[in-house]
Amino acid sequence: MRIGDVARRTGVSVKSLRYYEQIGVLTSPPRTPSGYREYDGQVIARLQFIRASQSVGFTLGEIREIVAFRDRGEIPCGHVLELLRQHREESARRIAALEFVRQSLDDLVDRAAGLRLEDCSADDVCHLIPRLADASPPHSA
Repeated sequence: MRIGDVARRTGVSVKSLRYYEQIGVLTSPPRTPSGYREYDGQVIARLQFIRASQSVGFTLGEIREIVAFRDRGEIPCGHVLELLRQHREESARRIAALEFVRQSLDDLVDRAAGLRLEDCSADDVCHLIPRLADASPPHSA
């Protein structure tokens, strides 16, 4: 199967396929005598894995590590589980930070609803946003 066929069947651009080979996420396939890449059917499953891994937040570097396990004949599941746990924890931190921002915005909207626009002094850019925020988003430990 040539690179254009793989691209059409998977929805992954030719440029991405070449890049994946360059960074080691895909193994470079053998070439025909005329220099064309000749992929086997396993590339479809590998690309499906890559896209699924990206959809749960894995980076291409992490995906490269995972497929390297498989390419060495090792089972990558323990490594994948650890990555999943790390991504879950990072997602929880990001969600907490976003919840803090949402609460801050709710507080500002409520505060701003009670302020009069004509009370904005020339010293303020906009009095709807306080000069000093005395709260900050939660920090990870």
